[in-house]
This record gives sequence, C-alpha cells and structure tokens, in this order.
Amino acid sequence: MYVPPHFANNNLDELHAAIERYSFALIVSSAGGQLVASHLPLLLDHQDGHCGALWGHFARANPHWQSAGGQEVLVVFSGPHAYVSPQWYQAERVVPTWNYVAVHAYGRLELVEEATQTLALLDRMVRHYEAAQPTPWSLANQPADFVERMAHQIVAFRIPIERLEGKWKLNQNHPQERRERVVAALEQSEGADEKEIARLMRGS
Repeated sequence: MYVPPHFANNNLDELHAAIERYSFALIVSSAGGQLVASHLPLLLDHQDGHCGALWGHFARANPHWQSAGGQEVLVVFSGPHAYVSPQWYQAERVVPTWNYVAVHAYGRLELVEEATQTLALLDRMVRHYEAAQPTPWSLANQPADFVERMAHQIVAFRIPIERLEGKWKLNQNHPQERRERVVAALEQSEGADEKEIARLMRGS
C-alpha cells in the first residue's frame, strides 16, 4: 500500500482496534497466476505472535481455500471513508480528495480442519457478533446434528500476522485551519462515514 509518511499509522494498538472495528475483510491470494479474493469476517487474537493472528473460515464450497492454504495472503480492512470537496478549504489551487482509514495485514494462511478447533472458532465468532443482540443466538442452544453439519460446511483458518500497514489519510498534509473547515463540512453530513472521518480528524 502506498503510504506517505504523514498518513502512516504504526501504532499497534490503533491498528488492532481498527481491525476489530472494521472486521469484515477482503482476503487476497493467487491461484494459477490469477488473483483470488474473498470477503469474510475475521477475529483477531492479540496475544498470538508479535502482531497477533487472524482467525476465520471459508465456505467449504468456496474453492479459494484450496489454493490459499500455505500461501502468503493480503488481508484488507477498510474503515470509514469520505469525499472532500476543494470548496471546503476556502483556498485556491486545491484539488478534490478522499479521506479514509485502511489496514493491510500480511501473513501465511494456515488451514485448520480439526473438528474441535473449527467448532471452537464457530462458537467464538457467534458469541462475538451476537453480543450486541438483545437476545443473543447461541450454538449451545442448537441441535448437535445441526451444529456438526454447519461445521462440516466450512474450512477454518489462522493467519499469523507477519506485517501490518496502516493508513489514516485525514488531511494531515494541510494547514490546521483548512482541516477544521473540512471537519465542519463533514459534520454537517448525514452519513455515518463522514461523521466518523470528522471524529478521527479531530483526534489526529
């Protein structure tokens, strides 16, 4: 990823927080000389290795897992993004741009087909994504044969993160007064992404 120094974020805690907040990721690898990509929710294990590890699963019917196993992959986490109009700067000779947050993780994908580990991952993912529900759905309340069939239909994996890149493009290359005008304009928007970019700009 192209990351000019003023947009780089090398803070591991902030990178991990972004991975967890924007956890629906894009996994990219190659197969037969072509690029292959899958969109998947992933969980982060902070304590696994020096940069953490990512856990997730493919649908067994998705052929991507057959080529990705043992291969170095790129995992893209896309955060909020917002268009920035040059009118907001109230300055001459400025151009339109886009503010955004992105994290790229690199590591070798390891397939995990052991049944108990697959079931443990399923349970962890369900607990994580159901936590905000008023009455969380639980694997523990499902018939055993249903859970076994579900586990058989997926292929779990682990990606020990070898390298992380973070890009927080938030107009850091502009004077503070221009940035404040951009924040004010974004805060007037009804979009959630625009408001989140404004919040991040205030904190950067």
